[in-house]
Amino acid sequence: MKRLLLLLYAIAFSFSGCSEKSSEEPENRPNILIAISDDQSWIHTGAYGCQFVNTPAFDRLAEEGVLFTNAIAPSPGCAPSRGALVLGRYPWQNGRAGSHQSVWPEESKTLPDYLQEHGYHVGFTGKGVGPFFWALGGRETNPAGEEYALRKNDPPYEYISDIDYAANFDDFIGKRPDGKPFYFWYGAHEPHRWFQRGACELAGKRRESAAVPSFLPEVADVRTDLLDYANEIEWFDAHLGRIIRKLEEIGELDNTIIIATADNGMAFPAAKANCREYGIHVPFVVRWGNKAKPNRVVDDLVSFVDVMPTLFEVADIQPSEALPFSGKSFTNILFSDRQGLVDPSRKAVFSARERHSSSRYYNLSYPMRAMRTQDYLLVWNCRPERWPAGAPTQLANGEELDAYTDVDWTPEHNLSMLYLMGKRDDPEVEPYIQNALGKRPEFELFDIRQDPGCTKNLINEPELAQVKDRLISELMEYLKETDDPRLDPARQHEFESHRRYAHIREFPAADWTEEMAETELAEIREWADRDTEPTVAPVAIGDWGVQTDRWKLVREEDGWKLFDILADPELREDLSKMKGKTTSNLVKYYRYWRNN
Repeated sequence: MKRLLLLLYAIAFSFSGCSEKSSEEPENRPNILIAISDDQSWIHTGAYGCQFVNTPAFDRLAEEGVLFTNAIAPSPGCAPSRGALVLGRYPWQNGRAGSHQSVWPEESKTLPDYLQEHGYHVGFTGKGVGPFFWALGGRETNPAGEEYALRKNDPPYEYISDIDYAANFDDFIGKRPDGKPFYFWYGAHEPHRWFQRGACELAGKRRESAAVPSFLPEVADVRTDLLDYANEIEWFDAHLGRIIRKLEEIGELDNTIIIATADNGMAFPAAKANCREYGIHVPFVVRWGNKAKPNRVVDDLVSFVDVMPTLFEVADIQPSEALPFSGKSFTNILFSDRQGLVDPSRKAVFSARERHSSSRYYNLSYPMRAMRTQDYLLVWNCRPERWPAGAPTQLANGEELDAYTDVDWTPEHNLSMLYLMGKRDDPEVEPYIQNALGKRPEFELFDIRQDPGCTKNLINEPELAQVKDRLISELMEYLKETDDPRLDPARQHEFESHRRYAHIREFPAADWTEEMAETELAEIREWADRDTEPTVAPVAIGDWGVQTDRWKLVREEDGWKLFDILADPELREDLSKMKGKTTSNLVKYYRYWRNN
């Protein structure tokens, strides 16, 4: 697979100056733009009625396209959710590509891979599909495609990325061969934490304008946190607007399918990293000229796993070697002139999480599976004895410290979490803390129409007994059909064996281990200690650097140089600034093999 992709890349590069189209490819194939923010819940755009965030670009797409009110991410965490988008399958079906900070297996062929093979000019800027250690798995590019990152800017607030996403899109368009359709992934780093505290005041926002979700207390610190988050959504939207205007300038707007969305929900307690509404319900809008009837709002359930079959259909791609998709095309919704519910066959979509950060004893996960219908959200907490937001204590310098590290927080940078931790003895705040951080029952059932904040578990309500039984049965049946390891006694700990290539914290033995049979605990540890990573060794490595089939990374006194040896065998052009994330991934690759 890797050699084939490299050969195709080399052929594409060799003919990049030619305008003649392949006779095997259909004419007038649409361009594809995926714009994806980092940690944004669905409600926080103007098009969905939010009053404290200004999103003119997203709102324009909604007016000129189709706004989906029930788009559910396959995971409440970035890496498995993004992986599912480019693979068309749910995270539990994607092996290590369904994990976080793991190896991306070489055989996991992506949407951009297929599009490039079929004549598309492919690229991304910002955050691609990650975080994954893709070089170690044998890939030569991020799973999102070819990186464009040379252009920088001076952001107005601290912690906003200096990558000029829109300018890098301009560079990408400038390198497009004549006559080729393009695929581009605009992956903003915003509004991922951290936020500059109080930046909302500099932006002229008023605290009282912030609408606080029901799972957070309505206090000044939380309102400030929400408005600082809104600032970063607006940064994402501003670059989206510039990209749209560029498409207009070059006459390509109406021939471009634009999908604007987010990878998962907001990085607040009880949202991100939780299979609850504010963790998995994301903004989602599609614009496609006069092909998608404009100014429509549809309530059909859609998932990221539906994106790949949809784009394959419109691009007329039918690769025989692709794994079966878990989703299905939603072109029937795009081409319809109806609003509301268009496709009654869409009964449910699913989400999952395993390990998000290093937050528990033995680096274990908190596995969750969820089923979302039009009315209800069913959550299966597969290991309810564990702490969902991370263990409450961590071992650091011999002292026990407050942790809950599966919530993106440090005392300096998460005002909402800091407020909760500072009010642990306040009986009025305790319910918010318990809801976000406390242990949970095995099953939870939420009425998402009445309780989108998911604060009231209805699993034991007598009047919903039949609903509960039916949804649990349907969830388990679907997980069995799609070969979820968590349902297989021989593989139920498989995700624990996926190595994390990032910082791992030390924790004392978890409280639940005291009540667990030693044989089961030993089995979990055995899985976690396995060394079965699908690593691919470099072509050459030494003090000078490392070489793969495509790249040569060379050490310098002041850093690194990166060369594309296929396109530039004489090593004349240093690409380390153009491809910063590629360089950093290869640096990690180098250090791994030097240490092993």
